[in-house]
Amino acid sequence: MLQQKENQIIEFTILFNKYKKRIYNYALKMLNDKMRADDIVQDVFIKLFENLNNIHNKQSIQFWLFKTARNEMMAFLRNTKNKKFITEAVDIENFEIENKTSLADEIENAELKKLILKELEMMNEDFSEVFILKEYSGLSYKEIASLLEIDEDLVKSRLYKARQKLINKISKVLQ
Repeated sequence: MLQQKENQIIEFTILFNKYKKRIYNYALKMLNDKMRADDIVQDVFIKLFENLNNIHNKQSIQFWLFKTARNEMMAFLRNTKNKKFITEAVDIENFEIENKTSLADEIENAELKKLILKELEMMNEDFSEVFILKEYSGLSYKEIASLLEIDEDLVKSRLYKARQKLINKISKVLQ
């Protein structure tokens, strides 16, 4: 019994280390709120620990984690009046400045990231979520379709439209 519990803790630790950043990035991009993203990650991994013995298909853990994260975020958004959270602060502390000549590049990258996040916030959630899952979380079309319970062609269509909207907006700003 003790050995089984130790194995469960080891398995959980491996899964936590493997997926925590991807789940956090997904939540952060969807909610644009660091504290709420941390809470989502914590809730998701508590549920994983509680249900790890009930997940028989270990191949589906990634799907389970993203689905649970999505459900947690949707529950949070349903329970709040305001469905968009806009934080004006740019996350500059996450950019490493290697030398002084790259400072301008880092600032430009920070501004571009801020612009992309702003545009994603203003975009229809159907498009922004597909974009975030593909570009920031690295899920395949098939995984996104399964997670969102939509057709794979619809995923591709939404991703194309999201990219086009971002390209159009960003190109206007950069001109």
